[in-house]
Amino acid sequence: MRILHITNHVQKIGNGIVNVAVDLACLQAKKGLDVAVASAGGEYETLLANHGIHHFQLNQSRTPVSILKAAWRYREIIKEFQPDIVHGHMMTGVLLAGILRNNHEYSLVSTVHNEFQRSAIFMGLADRVIAVSHAVADSMIRRGIPAKKIRVVANGTLGSPRHRKMEDYQPLKLHHPAITTVAGMYTRKGIGELIEAFRLIAQDFPQAHLYLVGDGPDRAIFETMVQNSGRIRQRIHFEGFQPEPQRYMLSTDIFVLASHCESFGLVLTEAREAGCAIVASDVDGIPETLDHRQAGILVPAKDSQTLANALAQLLSDRKQLQNWKFRAKQNLERFSATRVSEETLTIYRELTRKYNAINTIKNREFVVGK
Repeated sequence: MRILHITNHVQKIGNGIVNVAVDLACLQAKKGLDVAVASAGGEYETLLANHGIHHFQLNQSRTPVSILKAAWRYREIIKEFQPDIVHGHMMTGVLLAGILRNNHEYSLVSTVHNEFQRSAIFMGLADRVIAVSHAVADSMIRRGIPAKKIRVVANGTLGSPRHRKMEDYQPLKLHHPAITTVAGMYTRKGIGELIEAFRLIAQDFPQAHLYLVGDGPDRAIFETMVQNSGRIRQRIHFEGFQPEPQRYMLSTDIFVLASHCESFGLVLTEAREAGCAIVASDVDGIPETLDHRQAGILVPAKDSQTLANALAQLLSDRKQLQNWKFRAKQNLERFSATRVSEETLTIYRELTRKYNAINTIKNREFVVGK
């Protein structure tokens, strides 16, 4: 089986979609399959090469000239690599692969991560649409994607070839109790609500500190919020993007993901592995990631007061805090990157068997007609 993965890039910038694609490519190559990746490139090219994976340069910038060049380049890649499966992880790649395949010369698979985006509907061009949670699957069906196309493969990156084992990271020295989030600095990630929740509890818990790990276009908005928060601004730390966020998680008491929408919440699996007590929004795929309240506390999205109440409850009860830390580390096997790879390969095999059967029928019809 020859597999081509398409992503916008393979940069090491904390993009969960790229991380999952790189994991799949590496683990599939490790099983002896012929694997290639097409993207605009990035730091993970070295890792891919170390796994024997060929990287094809493919710039998918969304300008008319770039798209025309990408279409030409894509056809060159297909002619050279001749894949059985093309797996698109982002919308532009799926559009290229769907529109430009001739007579179904390969089977097309897409993975839907950000189903809340309008463009996610184009992922339905694929023969099989992988949803990273049941919540995503339900959403895509409501948007008109046939249920027979959809397969749920829950996300997971534990044991990823991209990084070391959790126990091999050196924890950072943080102020305690430490409340941390690892997320892009976007409004939809609930950073503003988290800052407000911390402001609400700061006076009652003067030793607590908040660590915001990540970067993004809305960071200046959140920095302004903190500057206007009086004396507590010295206890809120903007840490920027960190290539090893595990070092923060290992020193964290309470991990928070206050997203307004979240297809799965991959970072929660890493926070669970690190043994953090977790508070997260009760939206989309997050309840699945937290074993439906068994591994973390769920609160309504966009509700700073309820989030503050949950934080205060944990900070005021050491026994309860330790209990949630223990519960977070249970039942982690299902989040392994290897499991994701195996379930994805099952979908590939389903398609290649169907493709081979169709070709056999066509060949027979050709012989009879001749």
